[in-house]
Amino acid sequence: MNGKGNQRNSFWKSLSKLDWTALAVVLLGIWAGWSGNPLQGQSGMRFLRFLALLALFYLAYRAWSRWRQELLWSLRNRLIVAYVFITVVPILLLVILAGRARQIIYAQLGSYILHEEIHRRVDLLADSAAHIAAAEETLPASINQKTLEQSLAAQLEVAEGKALPGLVVSFHVPEDYFRKFAGPKAHSYAGLVQTENQLRLASMREVESPRGKEILELSVPVTAEFLESVATDLGPFNMLLLRRVNDGSTESDVTIGTEKYRVIGRVTTHRRFLPPAASWTDPVVDDLSILEVSHISADGVVVRAHPVFASYEARISQLNHRIFGLVGEFSFSKVVTLVLISIGFLLLDLAALIIGIVLTRAITRTVSELYRATQFVQEGNFTYRVSVERKDQLGALGDSFNSMTSSISNLINEQKQLQRLENEISIAREVQDQLFPRNLPHVAGVEIEAICRAARSVSGDYYDFIQLSPTHVAIAIADISGKGISAALLMASLQAALRSQLLVPGSETLSTAELVARLNKHLVRNTGDDRFATFLVAVFDTATRTLRYTNAGHLPGFCLSDGKSIHLDKGGMVLGIVEDYTYVEGIVHVPPDSVLIGYSDGLVEPENAYGEEFGVSRLEAAAQRVRHASPRRIAESLMTTAEEWSGSPEQADDMTVIVARLGS
Repeated sequence: MNGKGNQRNSFWKSLSKLDWTALAVVLLGIWAGWSGNPLQGQSGMRFLRFLALLALFYLAYRAWSRWRQELLWSLRNRLIVAYVFITVVPILLLVILAGRARQIIYAQLGSYILHEEIHRRVDLLADSAAHIAAAEETLPASINQKTLEQSLAAQLEVAEGKALPGLVVSFHVPEDYFRKFAGPKAHSYAGLVQTENQLRLASMREVESPRGKEILELSVPVTAEFLESVATDLGPFNMLLLRRVNDGSTESDVTIGTEKYRVIGRVTTHRRFLPPAASWTDPVVDDLSILEVSHISADGVVVRAHPVFASYEARISQLNHRIFGLVGEFSFSKVVTLVLISIGFLLLDLAALIIGIVLTRAITRTVSELYRATQFVQEGNFTYRVSVERKDQLGALGDSFNSMTSSISNLINEQKQLQRLENEISIAREVQDQLFPRNLPHVAGVEIEAICRAARSVSGDYYDFIQLSPTHVAIAIADISGKGISAALLMASLQAALRSQLLVPGSETLSTAELVARLNKHLVRNTGDDRFATFLVAVFDTATRTLRYTNAGHLPGFCLSDGKSIHLDKGGMVLGIVEDYTYVEGIVHVPPDSVLIGYSDGLVEPENAYGEEFGVSRLEAAAQRVRHASPRRIAESLMTTAEEWSGSPEQADDMTVIVARLGS
């Protein structure tokens, strides 16, 4: 309840001043249109109702703008609206158009019947006048005129009494009166004549008989009795007699074009009633049509094309009898065919409606299911699955969603595992960093620097500096087979074994060959057959300036001095292959201010764009160019030179370099 109340309050607060003004104008317009309002007919009130209509359109637009997004957000509502505008609205418009067209056609048919009936009576009156004139012209002059007129009038009344009730025959019409209607050269006239508030059918004709020239007139007054016999297919109808208003008065009953008329008489049927409706499709048809009459005023002025209104009511079933009564004996089959076509059209439309509803439900159910599934996914629940009931594109979409959520769930699990692995690798990296020497040895005249760049998170290269005595320092570099965690573990084992051998008293006198043999035996016994390591260890004595070393399959380091290069290549095979292998110790006398460089294969194996390796010779040349720089600068320069040679941002192997300046 509180939520609804808050929504209601927020709605009223969101209305602008213009919205409140439009709402007030609509209420005033409703008050202005109230039938009990004494000011309803005034012009100001009509203008207020017009403003209220504009305000109503504005409020409808505002409501549509406000609720359009909420209304059309749902796919179901969008499909319903689309279906309504594509199917329902056109059908409704067609039905409305057909209904309106039927009303117009039947109204015109009723007016046509009424006009035809009245003009048929006028034609009948003209034919009767022509027959009387022809009969009088052929009779001899000896016949008594009065007797002849009475006889002809009696015969005509007997013959046409039903069709022309109230028929009046006159044989002595003034010629000037006749000319007012017929014109100066015409010999006959037939039509409707209005004299003030009286309407009649009249037919006048010149007669040349042996008894002389005379004007014959037949007239039938338009009375209720006459109207009862006219157009029996119609229901009740009446005629309104009009008079033109020429006195400048602003009040009139009817305005036709620029002329104003006032109703001065009415002729109405009394015994004709509308029959009950044959069915719910049998509405009442009514229409108001205009008959043109000749109007003669009190001062004898004749106005042609004077209007007279004829209004009627009828049932469509009455008019159908008139229509299909003229079609013939096959009229019923044609009506049945039309009805069957209409029923078939309605059945097809109903089938289309059912198919549309079924398809709409299938689409909206799938979309709703997918939307609900996305809500679960948003909450982090990837175990929810969409139920697939159809083998179509929507069903395939549901299968794709289920497959996607399953893949996402697997990816998340893999990501978690990868995250744990990365955490473990990070820890391994931290542990490995601690395996490298953290403090440089303090031996007089010796400066040592080293750089190790791992190709992965952890490195398989190993270097170490160990001070054995105030004048002895051991320098070691190794390259473990493989990369990553396995190489790092083997490196840790090698480092532990090396330090266990060198960090004991008297280790400065230990032969490097014996040291390497012990390390080899350790690796053979504690690693697999496919694991090995290249290893170079050198012990420098500053007192005698001798360098004892053993190279176990490692790339030969070199000692630079005065343009010369001494390679450290004596030793033997790699560690970890043959257990009882005898290694050789090499001894080098180091000149003053020499530079010892040890490196891994990752520093000399990078290839350029043409597939050429950097190589040991280029490494020596690069070292010769900077041999007088500090060990740190030499190490960085060698790394940079190798990287520039390859030109690739990716590092294929671990790169390690040791630079030791062996001073005087």
